[in-house]
Amino acid sequence: MRVFVPNAITAAALCSGLTGIRFAIGGDYERAVQAIILAGLLDGIDGRAARLLKAQTRFGAELDSLADSISFGVAPALIVYLWTLHQLPSLGWIAALAFAICCVLRLARFNSRLDELDQPHKQAGFLTGVPAPIGAGLAFLPMYLWIATGLSEFTNPIAVGVWMVMIAFLMISSLPTLSWSRMRPPPSLRLGVIALVGLTVAALLTEPWFTLAVITIAYLILIPIGIATYAKVRRRAPRHTRAIQGQDVPPQSTATGDADAPNGPF
Repeated sequence: MRVFVPNAITAAALCSGLTGIRFAIGGDYERAVQAIILAGLLDGIDGRAARLLKAQTRFGAELDSLADSISFGVAPALIVYLWTLHQLPSLGWIAALAFAICCVLRLARFNSRLDELDQPHKQAGFLTGVPAPIGAGLAFLPMYLWIATGLSEFTNPIAVGVWMVMIAFLMISSLPTLSWSRMRPPPSLRLGVIALVGLTVAALLTEPWFTLAVITIAYLILIPIGIATYAKVRRRAPRHTRAIQGQDVPPQSTATGDADAPNGPF
């Protein structure tokens, strides 16, 4: 039963992603995007449910990746193609394929590194490239703006195609990106962060599409910040290592220090 719960959530996320394609075929693009967003929320729950229930299995990991490849790779590519890229039958389809393929490649790279110990980005508390669910959210930025404003300029197939390809390469890139585990506000800012989260939820309820566009743009701004932060972490790491190696610490002190060290890099 413990294993069933997270896998059922993953299956629900997959169904939501596929339903998004159905809505797009019917021309209901708002509900199509909403279905992918729901898939993203469910995707964020299944892994946590597996860890909470101690039900992490190899089957669950493979199922999650397969579901993600459809919900955040194939489905968004088809939705955007049906929305506007179909106006460029060949180039638009190539842009959609590029997005779907890069999403699958990203997930395959992630699975292949599950057992690797040497992962500099992960060890420093960062991700490698843009995660698949976030990539799907970024790909929908022109749709957010179109739904929020009704301006036909946001449906330009050339601009949207270029945008899709850019996001595709961000997913398979080796750029260090910020992870939720690293974004821990200091105690002095926690009340402000709580207030900001509350205001964001209120904004999503009143002006969802404009708010989603703002959140997407904010994430894009965080990408260069993440790169700069990772560079600082890497510059500090060699100095910290040399300082430890230069200390004359008795063996018993080292053991005690390891035992008293905090769990994690923070």
